[in-house]
Amino acid sequence: MDVTTMAGSVVVATLTYRRNELLADLLPQLLDQVGRCGAPAEVLVVDNDPAGGAREVVDKHPAVRYVHEPTPGIAAARNRAMDAAGDVEGLVFIDDDEKPVGDWLAQLLLTKARTGADAVVGWVDTSYVGTLDPWIEAGEFFVRRRHPTGATVPMAATNNLLLDLARVRALGLRFDPDFGLTGGSDTMFTRQLVRAGGRIVWCDEAVVIDPVPVDRATRRWVLRRRFRFGNGWARTSLALERGSTGRARVRCRLAADGLVRIAAGLAESAAGSAGRSLRHRAKGLGRAARGLGMVAGAFGHVYTEYDRKP
Repeated sequence: MDVTTMAGSVVVATLTYRRNELLADLLPQLLDQVGRCGAPAEVLVVDNDPAGGAREVVDKHPAVRYVHEPTPGIAAARNRAMDAAGDVEGLVFIDDDEKPVGDWLAQLLLTKARTGADAVVGWVDTSYVGTLDPWIEAGEFFVRRRHPTGATVPMAATNNLLLDLARVRALGLRFDPDFGLTGGSDTMFTRQLVRAGGRIVWCDEAVVIDPVPVDRATRRWVLRRRFRFGNGWARTSLALERGSTGRARVRCRLAADGLVRIAAGLAESAAGSAGRSLRHRAKGLGRAARGLGMVAGAFGHVYTEYDRKP
């Protein structure tokens, strides 16, 4: 790997909220990544717990920088990461429950240097705790799409994302606090980036592992997540339209598309039941749930996924 192509400095940011055990596992791995990525780099933790509970974990690693963002919501934490990054070329986001694989960080930087993209997104693989429900496995609810390295993608999540911070700041982009507790602020942000002329490319060699805990490996959870995806897509689509006429058109299109998904999904699930196909039963319900979220979002319903518990 030609590390000389990876000029510029980078901050690797992980946002955390009351998951100290997971954060303690991740920080040594991130320090290892920045130590051998071939570019000046540091690790930043943004603690979104109003009580600042992650400080004791970070204090055990003097090379890790800690900032406290008490405003609730992931959008506020992401914006704080951008502000705290300072005058660096790149800002990388990784979730506090993920595990980087191999030369994850170096691969993100190398793809950025080779493509000149405004953002680089890597693959998030999944691991499971315990035996997965065959219904969930058949529905492929935790299977994420992959692309060839260098392929352009229309949007991205921030669980494995490198941003060209200078470009982002030049465009005046911020994470929208209206999506802070609902999810979707990363979808909104990256869709805005692309709409402003930015380019997001895929890096298939930059892999992180996302473990699925037991409380998420349930039929109820995956269907609610599909609903949230549809709801978030509808809400970001409406927010990107500024004029009332354009929003009305988008609202009608979203409702129509959502209804089609509901009908097609229920039909697929019914056919799966009749034909004893677990795959079609599960995938059909997932499609219907996403369509329902789109219809709900088109008519103003906001699904709050990240409710804060006292």
